[in-house]
Amino acid sequence: MSDQLRKHVGSQRDHPPWKDIKFRCAFHNTIYDVLKSRGFRETENEMDFDLFWCDKEWIHEVFDHIHLQAHQRVNHFRNHYELTRKDLLVKNIRRAQRQALKDGQLEEAQGFAACSPTTFVLPLEYSMFVEEFKKQQANGAIWIMKPVGKSQGRGIFLFDKLSQVSSWRQDPKWMRIQKEGEKPKLRNGDEEEEEKKEAEPYVVQRYLSDPLLIGGKKFDLRLYVLVTSYSPLTVYLYRSGFARFSHARFSMDTADLSDAMIHLTNVAVQKHNDHYDEKRGGKWDLHSLKMHLMMTEDPKKVHQLFEDMQNVILFSLLSVQKVMIQDKHCFELYGYDIMISKDFKPWLIEVNASPSLSANTVTDYEMKFALLDDVLTVLDFEKYLQGTEDQIGGFDVLYRNGVRVGPPATAAYRSRLGCCNNREEQLRRLAQHLAGEERNRTPPPPSAVPGRRRR
Repeated sequence: MSDQLRKHVGSQRDHPPWKDIKFRCAFHNTIYDVLKSRGFRETENEMDFDLFWCDKEWIHEVFDHIHLQAHQRVNHFRNHYELTRKDLLVKNIRRAQRQALKDGQLEEAQGFAACSPTTFVLPLEYSMFVEEFKKQQANGAIWIMKPVGKSQGRGIFLFDKLSQVSSWRQDPKWMRIQKEGEKPKLRNGDEEEEEKKEAEPYVVQRYLSDPLLIGGKKFDLRLYVLVTSYSPLTVYLYRSGFARFSHARFSMDTADLSDAMIHLTNVAVQKHNDHYDEKRGGKWDLHSLKMHLMMTEDPKKVHQLFEDMQNVILFSLLSVQKVMIQDKHCFELYGYDIMISKDFKPWLIEVNASPSLSANTVTDYEMKFALLDDVLTVLDFEKYLQGTEDQIGGFDVLYRNGVRVGPPATAAYRSRLGCCNNREEQLRRLAQHLAGEERNRTPPPPSAVPGRRRR
């Protein structure tokens, strides 16, 4: 843990470095606990902080109207939504794919194309979607619609008939939460504004009807990615994560298409199931999942799957690198949601700018506490690190200075994702190494120099 760096490095300094670090935090959950545990001082001063773990609203409303000092950091980039809004993510991946084809980089173009299933943005691309829908109709294709700006499974639905989307397109009020026949209550003057409202933007995707199942149940993965810079792009991938399971056996029967307990793995949805396991929270840690797959499937196929997931993450970030506003004050911890098909192909479902940091089980809390502690170690407010480390706690460098970073070419695997998270041992070794470097840089007192007498 970070205590190792404090013990071996920070304690050698005249003044404990962590005591000078001030923070603000918009949340009172795991991140707040981590900040306090590191000995950082909480401040109420709006501008006197080293780190502000803020919400997205603060970034949108305040960030452009203030000036930060060189040492101050915030946990979002200005236009993070280029990656985390479903419609903009699709747009950026398509643009990057077109540019790669134009430049003759066919392998790169294939990497961008492999990120997500066939997707359209509605209502803008409604006509294109209808054309594709009719092509796939003979194959019995199922589609899924998702609102671009919502999370936790809200507003998502599956369909196999075009009429279900046509009614949404013709009447934007179709998806609003109100009783059938009930008129919305409007204030004076709001009628005209209501008439001008357009249909809520959605993305529609070809539904993954053949997902990889465990115990007959569907699951998706939550992975954590830390970006400390977009220019140059610097990416850290966390070894740990978890699988989120549905609590009902998977079925593609037409009668079950509206059953969220079958098709949506979000905890916000599954916790309402009568069979919800509060002790485990419907989650399974990533390392255990990987070990299960290694025992039940061809290990080479499993290693390729985890390398492919790593590639999906990297290509999604490369697709937004040129449009993301670089700011030395910003970093971002993303929550990546990935689904695996039966043929062991990963599909990017969405990227979250504010992945849940609240825990619903003891194991969940311990994993997130370690994750956030390692985030702060990477950010290095205490100035412990040299900046050339390839692993810091549970984080491995995935991309730095235009080059992929990973296991040596002779390794049997190409990704450390899902490997044993040896963060405590790694931090202990790192702390001892840095302590030795610090001793070598610090000149000894006159009395310690051989052959030199004190006068």
